[in-house]
Amino acid sequence: MPLVLLSTWGVRAAPAGTGGLEAAGSRTGEPACPGHRCPWGGSGQTEPSTWLVTVANAASVKAAFVFSVVSSPDVLGGTVTFLPLEEDDQGSLKVQMSNVYQIQLRRGREEWFISVLIFCPERWQSDGTVYPKPAWLGRELPARLARWSVASGSSGFKSTLSLLPILKYSHTHQELKDKYKHMVQVWPEVTDPEKFVYEDVAIAAYLLVLWEEERAARGVTAKQSFVDLGCGNGLLAHILSEAGHPGRGVDVRRRKIWDAYGPQTRLEEAAITPSDETLFPDADWLIGNHSDELTPWIPVIAARSSYRCRFFVLPCCFFDFVGRYRRRQSEKTQYREYLDFIREVGSACGFHVEEDCLRIPSTKRVCLLGRSRTYPSAAEAAIDQQRTQYISRRQGWEEIKANMALEAGAEGRWLPEFHPRDRAERVRNCTALPREFVDQVVLQVANLLLGGEQLSPGHPRRGSPQTWNRGASLSLAEVAGQLDRETLRRLKRECGGLQTLLRNNHQVNSPKPPAPPILNGRVRFRDWREEKLQEEKQPEAKRRLLSTALKTRLCWFFSHHPDGCALPADCCPFAHGPGELRPPPASKRKKQLL
Repeated sequence: MPLVLLSTWGVRAAPAGTGGLEAAGSRTGEPACPGHRCPWGGSGQTEPSTWLVTVANAASVKAAFVFSVVSSPDVLGGTVTFLPLEEDDQGSLKVQMSNVYQIQLRRGREEWFISVLIFCPERWQSDGTVYPKPAWLGRELPARLARWSVASGSSGFKSTLSLLPILKYSHTHQELKDKYKHMVQVWPEVTDPEKFVYEDVAIAAYLLVLWEEERAARGVTAKQSFVDLGCGNGLLAHILSEAGHPGRGVDVRRRKIWDAYGPQTRLEEAAITPSDETLFPDADWLIGNHSDELTPWIPVIAARSSYRCRFFVLPCCFFDFVGRYRRRQSEKTQYREYLDFIREVGSACGFHVEEDCLRIPSTKRVCLLGRSRTYPSAAEAAIDQQRTQYISRRQGWEEIKANMALEAGAEGRWLPEFHPRDRAERVRNCTALPREFVDQVVLQVANLLLGGEQLSPGHPRRGSPQTWNRGASLSLAEVAGQLDRETLRRLKRECGGLQTLLRNNHQVNSPKPPAPPILNGRVRFRDWREEKLQEEKQPEAKRRLLSTALKTRLCWFFSHHPDGCALPADCCPFAHGPGELRPPPASKRKKQLL
């Protein structure tokens, strides 16, 4: 049976300092290597080599990787063939012929080609882990191989799972995935269950293996205790508790999913303010998994809780001891600079700080650990003074003022300026602002665009489409400069401020789709005549869908613009007067309830 070519990618290193790849083409379903009786026979120039490995994500699956590579200087290429060997109840291994695939490397005149070939595409059985989908093998795998083959190798980060035995981690990770995959189906939060469930499962697997290795190294059997600060959905604390580790999670806001875990999982709704009142002397580990404003404080809290307390943090959002983190080094990425800052905090607190990369579905997957101290326990008082001075310098205070403030607060808060998050998560996308305030800002902006021509709410004037005043195009800075200080102060408390408010009112402010309501930082009126031309190019099904949402809101231009609406009433998607208003269509969810 011939191999079937899934795809071919060209790999060519770009000029020095630029990097990059070039795809040579992608073909699907094309027979390759006609007459290839044995898919692992290689090129026939050398005797193939075979490696037998155990696939980490499945206990019953092993794999033989058969290599056929020419090692001479004028090498033309080679092959690697994946032969899945499944183990039956008697312990015998059998080749799973339906899931054999091969990676080939060939050299052209100017570049190398990576090809992925599959043996039995019509019989391929995918489980998403050991046996990927053919589409992934054809698109993702060669692209990644091509990218890795020309990568410089100096990413500035540690290799993934560098502190753990990978095989043990993979077994633990797979067991936890199988045990907690049902959480995806019952997830009551608005967050993405696929991301958060599998991310917390992977972090739990990392910690469980790390702690198991730590117990073995210390010669103890008692499982480590923990406190998860800023535990969020609480799933990580739940998994660790079910694995036998005593501990609890603390977060400023209770989540609905907490009720699903049962009484054996301790989750507390409380605000953590760095102080002598929020130390954890009985905890072996403090965990900061996306702990936001607590992230830089966790090494400090761990150091002051007890000499034996360790920490694990997975930084995500960038916070300093007080407020947002501000960049100081432009030659680094913000992420790398922030990781170095947290490492610096840990070192200032007296920890040997280690770095590792987790195998999680996130771009922020670098964790920092403090597993041991750089000083003996007898030096605790002197080191704690150094911690105080470091925090003082970080805040930019004068030395005397800082020491007085911190020493005076020794029985209370370590930094009076620190404020934990509010218990109630406030909506900050301008949608909760009073309607009167929003309408006032929109009218002010519209007046600016019209060059000061007075708007007449409720009393439209009729103009012809040819003379319809499209207004000016102003930058956001020009618009903001004309608004009063109180309006700007109120908008500043919202995420995105003025820009978000104008985007929300896209009936008035928007350029051509699919661009955002504010194009290149400039504000202008939305010309619905251009929108109408775009709509006419849509397929019939899309036009029918758009028509169901017509006339559910009043037309802003009909009610406010001096020339009225640029479209006639029968063409405008909004109602020209209350008499044209229709009830909004029921959502799919409401229809199901009915």
